[in-house]
Amino acid sequence: MSGDGTRATAGAPDTAGQDLTDQPYEYRRAELVEPDWTRLPGWRDVTAAQWRSAQWQRAHCVKNVKQLRGVMGDLLDDRFYDDLADDQKHRATMSMLLPPQMLNTIVPAAVPDTDAFYADPVRNYMLPVASDRRTDWPSHPHATRDSLHEHDMWVAEGLTHRYPTKVLAELLSTCPQYCGHCTRMDLVGNSTPTIDKLKLTLKPVDRYDAMIDYLGKHPEVRDVVVSGGDVANVPWKNLEAFLMRLLAIDTIRDIRLATKALMGMPQHWLQADVVEGLERVARTAHRRGVNLAIHTHVNHVNSVTPLVAEAARTALDVGVRDVRNQGVLMHGVNATATDLLDLCFALQGEANILPYYFYMCDMIPNAEHWRVSVAEAQHLQHAIMGYLPGYATPRIVCDVPFVGKRWVHMLGDYDRERGVSYWTKNYRTGIETADPDALTRTYPYYDPIHTLPESGQQWWRDNYPADTAAAHAAAEASRAAAAREAALTP
Repeated sequence: MSGDGTRATAGAPDTAGQDLTDQPYEYRRAELVEPDWTRLPGWRDVTAAQWRSAQWQRAHCVKNVKQLRGVMGDLLDDRFYDDLADDQKHRATMSMLLPPQMLNTIVPAAVPDTDAFYADPVRNYMLPVASDRRTDWPSHPHATRDSLHEHDMWVAEGLTHRYPTKVLAELLSTCPQYCGHCTRMDLVGNSTPTIDKLKLTLKPVDRYDAMIDYLGKHPEVRDVVVSGGDVANVPWKNLEAFLMRLLAIDTIRDIRLATKALMGMPQHWLQADVVEGLERVARTAHRRGVNLAIHTHVNHVNSVTPLVAEAARTALDVGVRDVRNQGVLMHGVNATATDLLDLCFALQGEANILPYYFYMCDMIPNAEHWRVSVAEAQHLQHAIMGYLPGYATPRIVCDVPFVGKRWVHMLGDYDRERGVSYWTKNYRTGIETADPDALTRTYPYYDPIHTLPESGQQWWRDNYPADTAAAHAAAEASRAAAAREAALTP
C-alpha cells in the first residue's frame, strides 16, 4: 500500500496530469447536417417539400452527362464532363444513376468547383471517370463479372444458396442508384457500351413463387437476405406480400432487407405507405419470433445526413429490430482509419445505424483503382479497434470466391510478393456436394497488382500479359454462363 492508503501497481505509469487526448484518432461529436441543395444551379428553386418527396427524387435522378450539366452548370468545366463521358463509353461497368439526395452529398459543405468535385470521396465511387481508372492493371487477370459466383449457385432464378443456412433472394435487377463498384454488375442495371448485362427472364410473380417453393422445401434455410438490385425498387405491395409469405414459413428465423436507398434515397423509406407497410411486416415478424433487419450501404460520412437518420429511426420506431451498415472498403473513398471511424461514429452515434461489415471491394472488371490488399485491410482493422463500442466495431471481411465472408486475419497463408492469400472453408456450397476435397482445399484471393513489390508486379507481367488476361476473362464469362444455364435446367 502507498502512504495515502491506495494500492500501487508494479510497473504502472503515473498518469496523473497526462493529456490522454493525444491519440492517433481524436473523436469529436459532429451533428448531422443536410447539405443545402440550392447551392447547385439546377436546384436553386427546389422547395423543401419537393426535396422530401420520393417521387420528385426519382423523377430528377441524374442519368447522363447532359442531366449532370443541368444540375451543376458551369460549376464544373468541360474537363470533368469529357472525362465522365469517356468513362461511360469505354470503361464503366454500371450506367449512371444518381438520386438528387446522393448527388447533393458531393462536396456538401461548399459550392463545388471542378477540382473539389474530382477529389470528393462520394463522387469517386458514384461518378467514376476515365482518369480514375488504372491504365497498367485496370482489371485483375482473375477478375470476373460474377466474382462471387453467386449465379453458379442459383437454385431458382435469383435465389442463391451459397451458405448452409442462408440464401440471397434477388427480387429484381434494378436500384434507385448505381454504384461504380457494384459486385453484381453482370446483372444489375442497364447494359453499358462495354458490358452486356444478363437479364432475369421470369415474370416477378413466377420468380417469387419459385423462391418460396424452394424455401418451403428446405428447412435447413433459416436466414433470407432479400435484395436485388435494391428492394426499394420493388412496389411496396409486392414486397410486403413476399415478406409475409416468407414469414409464413416457420423455419425462417431471420429476414434482412438490403437497401442502399435508406441512404441514397431516404425519402422512399419515409413515405407513409412504406412506413405503414413496414410496421405491419415488423409486427408480424415480432409476433412470430423472426428477426427483421434492414441492411444499408454507406461508404462515407458525408452521406450520413438528418434525412438518413430520420429514415433509420422511423424503421426502428415501427418495429424493425436493427438497421445495420455494410460498407465497401475503397481507395479514394474510405480506406483510412480516420475515414472509417468518422463514418462509424456518425452511423452509430447520430443515425442509429449499426456499423456491421466493411467488405473488401470484389474482383470485378475495371475496379483495381478501388481495391486494397489484404495487408492494408488487416492494418485498417487493427487501426479502428478500441475507439468504438465493441458491438459497433465493424469487421473488415474478404469475400473469397467459393469460400464466402472471412475476417481479414483468417487467411491460412499469404504470399505477399505475388499478392496471393489462401483461405479454407468449413461448409460445402450446393455446387460442391460431390467434391470430396471442398473442405480441405485452399482457395486463392488476389491483391491488386499495383500494391505488390516490383518483383511481384514483374511476375504478373511475365505470366499474364494483356492478351492472356483478356482470354482468361472471356473463358470465365463463357464458363459462368454455361454454369448458370445448367443450374436452372430441370
